[in-house]
Amino acid sequence: MAHRGNRGEVNEQGRHSEQSEQSEPQEISPLTLNRLSFYLRCLRQLQELGLARISSQEMARRYHLSATQIRKDLAQFGEFGIRGVGYQIAELAEHLDALLGLDRDHPMVIVGVGNLGSALARYLGFNHGAFHVVAGVDNDPRKIGRAIAGFTVRDAADLAEVVRETGAVIGVLTVPSDLAQHYYDALADAGVRGVLNFATVRVKPRPGVPLKNVDLRINLEELAFFLKE
Repeated sequence: MAHRGNRGEVNEQGRHSEQSEQSEPQEISPLTLNRLSFYLRCLRQLQELGLARISSQEMARRYHLSATQIRKDLAQFGEFGIRGVGYQIAELAEHLDALLGLDRDHPMVIVGVGNLGSALARYLGFNHGAFHVVAGVDNDPRKIGRAIAGFTVRDAADLAEVVRETGAVIGVLTVPSDLAQHYYDALADAGVRGVLNFATVRVKPRPGVPLKNVDLRINLEELAFFLKE
C-alpha cells in the first residue's frame, strides 16, 4: 500500500523537508504500519494524561520503543517536531489518524456468527472509533434471525444484499477453513474493500481487495518455541 506525506514539516532535529508534487509514493511495509498504529495508541494515551508535547526519547522511554525508529518511521510521511520541544501530540495523532484511514468510518460485516464471530461482534475494539460491526451472516438456520450486538443475523446467501444495505467495507471471516475462499470471493463480489480472515487457512486474494490473516494458533506455537528450555 502506498502512502505519502502531504506537506513539508519540521522534524525533531530542526530540519525542513520539502516534498515534490511529482515524487513517487513510497511503499510502506506492514511492520511499519503496525508501528504507526502503536504510536497512535501511545499518543492517545498521552492525550488522556493531559500532555501536549513529547520528544521521541521520552516516548521511547515510556513505551519501550526506539527513538531512532520513531523518527525514521515518521519521516517517511513528512517530518514532525522541533529540537528541544518535541512533537505536538494532538497534531501528530490527527495526522496518523488520517494516514491510517481512521478519520472515516469502516463498517464491518462478520461472516460466520459462531463462538468467535459472536465474540468479535461484541468486542469493543471492533466497535470503537472508525470501526463498527453493522451486520453478521451465517448459513446455519439455528443462528439466522438471532439478535446479537445490535443487529439480526442474516442468511449468508443474502451477503451481497447485506453489504449493499449496510455499506460494509470490511469483511471479517470466522468460518471453517473449507469455506474461507468461497466467502472471501463472495465478499469481494459484494463490494467490500478489505477482508480480515480468522480461518486457519490461507486464501487467494484478489487485486484491490486486500486480505489480512489472523492465526492465533501460530502465535501460540511461536510462544511454545521459547518455552522449550
